[in-house]
Amino acid sequence: MPGLLEELIDFLRIPSVSTGGGDEHALERAADWVRQRIADAGGEAELVRLDGGNPMVVGELRSSQPDAPTVLAYGHHDVQHPGPLDQWESPPFEPQERDGRLYARGAADDKGNFLPMLHVACEMARADELPVNVRFLVEGEEEVGSRSAMRWIREDRGEADCAVVFDSMMVDENTPAIATAARGLISTSVEVRTGERDLHSGVYGGAVMNAAHVLSGMLREVLPGNDGKLRRELRAGIAQPSDAERHSWKKLPAGEDVISWVGGRPMDARAAEEFYERTGSETSLDVNGIWVGEPRTIVPSVARAHLSVRLAPGQSAAEVAVALEWMLRSATPPGAEVSVEMSLADPALFDPGHPALRLAAEAIQRASGNEVAFVRLGGTLPVLAELAERGIPTVLSGFALDDDAFHAPNESFRLESLRLGERAAREIYTALATLPLSR
Repeated sequence: MPGLLEELIDFLRIPSVSTGGGDEHALERAADWVRQRIADAGGEAELVRLDGGNPMVVGELRSSQPDAPTVLAYGHHDVQHPGPLDQWESPPFEPQERDGRLYARGAADDKGNFLPMLHVACEMARADELPVNVRFLVEGEEEVGSRSAMRWIREDRGEADCAVVFDSMMVDENTPAIATAARGLISTSVEVRTGERDLHSGVYGGAVMNAAHVLSGMLREVLPGNDGKLRRELRAGIAQPSDAERHSWKKLPAGEDVISWVGGRPMDARAAEEFYERTGSETSLDVNGIWVGEPRTIVPSVARAHLSVRLAPGQSAAEVAVALEWMLRSATPPGAEVSVEMSLADPALFDPGHPALRLAAEAIQRASGNEVAFVRLGGTLPVLAELAERGIPTVLSGFALDDDAFHAPNESFRLESLRLGERAAREIYTALATLPLSR
């Protein structure tokens, strides 16, 4: 059988892009690639499409051990569009190894991160050494919202004593992490219209509504104050982190260093000190873009903005969305026309003291030789909220690094991260064999 690296190179050659319209044939090839490996290891797997969505793989490898726990292994086979090809040092779907890294689109997100879970389970199953039942959900829409996978989790009636997700990052190249939470997301598009057309600012300026001014006033109502905090309406429901989580954060790199490493600047005097609090357990709002007018003497009649609100664990996306839209509309003067469109994803929170997370942390420590940090993911993985809603404890980990440039040109994955993922997957499956059954 081919080794893990050879399998990854083969997997990465499939251009399974889901963004920008996607590549339907490549997505089906990637899904079938995963399905075939489960089947070749003696398992059962099928390609599933819901409501015309991209194909996902649903499969299972059964342990020969009686009453073995069942682990739901989640990953995704879809990838981002490669972007400008002239910015790649090598073609994005022709994997190349350079200086201890494998370069290709999807190398880190999520093919290289996820594949060790699949490879090790298949290898252990073929040797009749698989100590747990492993159910697989490998979707093809993670980069475009996970609609099908979220519905599948909601409707699934199969067993799952816990879930394991390798789609996250290490703190640094030596420190593995388990994320106990992920923030939710309200992605919001706003359009303001104040007239039938743009007007001459010399003739009408000061007498007619300016769409740019109206939009600016609306944004002022929702942006954070001088202390970096949003209004209480947008912070409703926040669940405070546990003492164990706060203790773990003290072992992480200083917030000042993290901001400096990426070339950022603290937004206020306490931002660096409160970095992990703000990015893991607080609500944040960012204006992602504003489009209005042009550099000549006009009064613009249309202005548009896009906002992203990251929701803290404990919050309800639907409830905060209502508050956000009310705040925006309440700052709109009479006569201005406003449209607001939103897409929502709830946050997720898991107990770091749950046996599944403790067993996984010990397993990853054995695999890496380093203590595992418990962190909170500042980003959003939509399926996590569905897993949390079903009460399935979830181990969210992974071995990507900032240097891997996922979603950017020249995405890569360390070969050492790939090897670490393989060791960790084996240790996790072995450790979870002692997990108390939830059924």
